Amino acid sequence: MKILGIVGSVFGSKTRIALENITFSQDVDYEIIDLATLDIMFADGRDYRDYEGDTKTLVEKILDADALIIGTPVFQASIPGALKNVFDLLPIDSIKDKVVGIVATAGSARHYLVPEYHLKPILAYMKVALLDKYVFIDSRDFLKEAIIEDDVHFRLRNLARQVENRVTQIKKEYEERYDF
Repeated sequence: MKILGIVGSVFGSKTRIALENITFSQDVDYEIIDLATLDIMFADGRDYRDYEGDTKTLVEKILDADALIIGTPVFQASIPGALKNVFDLLPIDSIKDKVVGIVATAGSARHYLVPEYHLKPILAYMKVALLDKYVFIDSRDFLKEAIIEDDVHFRLRNLARQVENRVTQIKKEYEERYDF
């Protein structure tokens, strides 16, 4: 099973730290891509295969993954433009039925509904198999470069299990439907 974690910002480190603290079963190939380390072009409506370099590689990894963990910080009470650009690069229905979990980091607990009202509608439009609950991490849960709140670690472990179980369930449903 291939799971791709996407650090959806070109600034900051807390979202990356959160995704690095997710642990999956041994049979899961989990890769984290940090948009801050890539040179991603702006989406301009062309076919993703017409892009080159990091942009094309990123889209191909997203398409190849069985599941995605979308990591997003909250900036100006919304998701970063870099993350929205990634969604704009994807072909229509390209992540339909792909399992997606969300991890959101923010400087204030007041932003806990940003994923609900800014990210979930985009993912619903893209017809993903979105997990009902997401992990929200407030800046108080961090001390320098570490997550210090045990409850956050518990929620990240739970997210990992839910993603794995949902991927397994969807694969089984497809096998039964298409008799492979």
